[in-house]
Amino acid sequence: MTLHFIKSTNQAAFLPRQFAGSMPFSSKNLPEALNKFSVKPGSVEAELMATTIKECEEPGIKGEEKYCATSLESMVDYAEYQLGKNLRAISTEIKKETERQKYKIEEDVKKIMADGSKYVVCHKQNYPYAVFYCHKTKNTKAYVVTLKRENGSEVKAVAVCHTNTSKWNPKHLAFRVLGVKPGAVPICHFLPQDHIVWYSN
Repeated sequence: MTLHFIKSTNQAAFLPRQFAGSMPFSSKNLPEALNKFSVKPGSVEAELMATTIKECEEPGIKGEEKYCATSLESMVDYAEYQLGKNLRAISTEIKKETERQKYKIEEDVKKIMADGSKYVVCHKQNYPYAVFYCHKTKNTKAYVVTLKRENGSEVKAVAVCHTNTSKWNPKHLAFRVLGVKPGAVPICHFLPQDHIVWYSN
């Protein structure tokens, strides 16, 4: 497969829970948030903040349980609520950024747990401080995949497969790229470096 793995440019750090909890985080309070972080209304940064808040406020698709974590403590609490106390976290490991190039998928693909209900996947969003969109969905499988470059070096990537996409938006990018319809085939994708899969063992 021809892939491009890049190091994350989203350097936003977590705020302690007590500070994050006091920050305005809603569409109604967006002007206050822009002022607090000295972001100019109408700027690219302001639009990114508005998009993140909107995605957090929208209801999940059928069968999806979602939550936006604005602190590390709240992310762990949500994962524990969904999965229990015995948690592990894994993400794609990128030691060095690469150009777009060919990778060979090695045979040692390792499945992370057997039960798809035991995953919470958290995606880092664009915001002045770390905000993660976390969700638990049914009919999901996760894997650790070893990818070898032509020069022999390797990337340990996390892949997530959605085995039932019948409730997804028909306009989803995955359907356009693959030329398929909702529910027709499983949709699998690699996770970027700053996305996290939580699971219970």
